[in-house]
Amino acid sequence: MMDKDQLFAEERQLAILDHLRHTSKVTVGDLTGRFRVSSATIRNDLRILEQQKLLLRTHGGAIPATKARFELASKESEVSNLQAKRRIAECALELIDDGDTIILDTGSTTLELARLLQRRNDLTVVTNDLKIAALLEEAPSTAVVVVGGRLRRGFHCTVGASGTEMLTMLTVDKAFVGANGFSLETGAGTPDLQQAEMKRTLISIANRVILLADSSKIGRSSFVQFADLEEIDYLVTEEMGDTLKAALEEREIEVRIAALKPR
Repeated sequence: MMDKDQLFAEERQLAILDHLRHTSKVTVGDLTGRFRVSSATIRNDLRILEQQKLLLRTHGGAIPATKARFELASKESEVSNLQAKRRIAECALELIDDGDTIILDTGSTTLELARLLQRRNDLTVVTNDLKIAALLEEAPSTAVVVVGGRLRRGFHCTVGASGTEMLTMLTVDKAFVGANGFSLETGAGTPDLQQAEMKRTLISIANRVILLADSSKIGRSSFVQFADLEEIDYLVTEEMGDTLKAALEEREIEVRIAALKPR
């Protein structure tokens, strides 16, 4: 159980990252005044965030860690590690049964999974990804529920309060969620605050949560955490070392390694 001091520290650290995102640079003096804590506390926050690769400390402050904020646009993401994503999609399909109600998060790996859903019958698919919705429009045995909200340009998906409010009225069997980074230390993350909120809501209404992440995402931190390890039931990837796999399984995450070639 997390104590209050730890909870407050994590909330403050998230607020520091949000402030940094808008200002591009922060100083210890500015942060001590903003959060009304000591300079030693702020320096400790910055040290922790740097260890998580979420920022870079400088003399007297910090700047963004570019990699933590980096996100490929939709078209670029679709061709990045494509074979790995197709293998992951094939493996993830094994977790879907006829008659399921599922969520497909936005992303290139979930798009590959959507391409395979014609192999299942009587599905209901909830998605905030416009490409996935358009693809599944042609599947006669699949009912499609499109999540509303503000269009996130360049990413072909919706975000925002109207969409998350809609989702809270639903319950689904399984959520298939993508991530820009995943690690033992930071869980699953994404570079965008509104995207993170959408993902948190997707996860909250699902009986089972399946994270789809190719090996390039494993061991990386991203700007905003959207899921703790305890919230993830399955991790589907195409490659993982035995030590990390064992550590995740100790945390009750079932790891599925995609076959070398799609069946």
